[in-house]
Amino acid sequence: MQEKEARKENLKKLQELGYEPHPYSFAAEDPVWKIVENFRGEKDEDRLQKVRVKTAGRILTLRRMGRVTFFHISDGRAKLQVFLREDQLGKEKYRHFKYFNTGDWVGVEGVLFRTRTGELTVLASDFTLLAKALLPLPEKWHGLQDVEVRFRKRYLDLIVNKRSREIFEKRAKIIQAVRKFFLSRDFVEVETPMMHPVLGGAAAKPFVTHHNALDMDLYLRIAPELYLKRLVVGGMERVFEIGRNFRNEGLSAQHNPEFTMLEFYWAYRDYSFLMDLTQELFQEIAEGVWGDLRGTYQGRVLDFSSPWRRIKFMDSLAEALGVEKERLWDEAWVIKRAEEEFPEDGGAPPATYGKALDFLFDTHIKEGLWDPTFVMDHPKVISPLAKEHRQDPRLTERFELIVAGMEVANAFSELTDPGEQLRRFEEQVRRKEEGAEVDLDYIEALSYGLPPTAGEGIGMDRTAMIFTDSPNIREVILFPLLRKK
Repeated sequence: MQEKEARKENLKKLQELGYEPHPYSFAAEDPVWKIVENFRGEKDEDRLQKVRVKTAGRILTLRRMGRVTFFHISDGRAKLQVFLREDQLGKEKYRHFKYFNTGDWVGVEGVLFRTRTGELTVLASDFTLLAKALLPLPEKWHGLQDVEVRFRKRYLDLIVNKRSREIFEKRAKIIQAVRKFFLSRDFVEVETPMMHPVLGGAAAKPFVTHHNALDMDLYLRIAPELYLKRLVVGGMERVFEIGRNFRNEGLSAQHNPEFTMLEFYWAYRDYSFLMDLTQELFQEIAEGVWGDLRGTYQGRVLDFSSPWRRIKFMDSLAEALGVEKERLWDEAWVIKRAEEEFPEDGGAPPATYGKALDFLFDTHIKEGLWDPTFVMDHPKVISPLAKEHRQDPRLTERFELIVAGMEVANAFSELTDPGEQLRRFEEQVRRKEEGAEVDLDYIEALSYGLPPTAGEGIGMDRTAMIFTDSPNIREVILFPLLRKK
């Protein structure tokens, strides 16, 4: 509290000296990062001293040495040293700076030069207050150590941790690359509702809200799938959306209740085509982020080079469990096997055949898949929106992309038969699958004709985790959901 009171007193002194405590603007014509970038290699001192700059940033370090003061300012992307001299500014103006603290935002004007150690520096002819930091920055300004504080106070994390800033800049570039990829292929970017009157698009527990004027319950969307396919029915043959989805489920290193998905649909294509397209998309991202198709994730090499491995869901699970594949079609046996393997502290074991299959696959196979792998041909019971496999009616034309043990993408040859889709919805309800509800409006839309279509959802948060080498999804979400303090 003493520090806070001292800073308040400094602000009061600056106000008495005529400084506006909350100015409306400052013409920072030369961003810190641009000054550093443009003059990093300039050695000609005469040329430097002819360069006048007007810049601004937050004070990160501060060294007062009698009649001279050195401090660093940062705009979040780069930092730049500023040099104040009493004989340059005048005794009165120089005295004002003693009321500035680390953390304050300051505007600076002056010319460039290099110190004896070669550091690019602004010799200031003027400075002004842009914002007073009434609370001090963390003592170790080079990095917050408390993970909880970093996520809860992301603004501090961004100030003091350069890596955090880099992660979110890189995430933004990944999203931009994805958008460019689809726009260059004649896709239309769209926005669909985030509040749904009927559940659909995925098996997940929703967040429920209420619209007062209409007096009706609504669900925050768990996926945009059914609305996007309505657009294909309407003649929009290539559509994509990048947006938020919400699932009222647990938190983990790979799960946040609010997350970002890319979902896209391409008429007249099937899931085989999407495997090639997905590989091309991720290779473009890898080249853009890593400059190569090989990078590292958590200390291990991750290789996005062609060809990517393809395995079949039921075949690989039967092999991993050491049983005949037909055994996996015995629903009671699968549920019992999952119960036997379920950890004691893991809550309730999977109660349905579909959830038991997913649990066994995740436990025995998914977590061991490292380089990009397509898991194909899932059972119909866990794929209610996918078209029946053309070679085996018990399966569907579906794949998941697994990278570093994480599901990153999920895709189908879309089910286009309205009668079959209605039967699948009703079967989900009968089995009491989470998030199961019959969307009759969607069935009606299908009845107007959905052409052969391939669709896919890709988790942008997990994609960002991989390409920023982040072990926890909260590292790549600016404001992740946390428990109340």
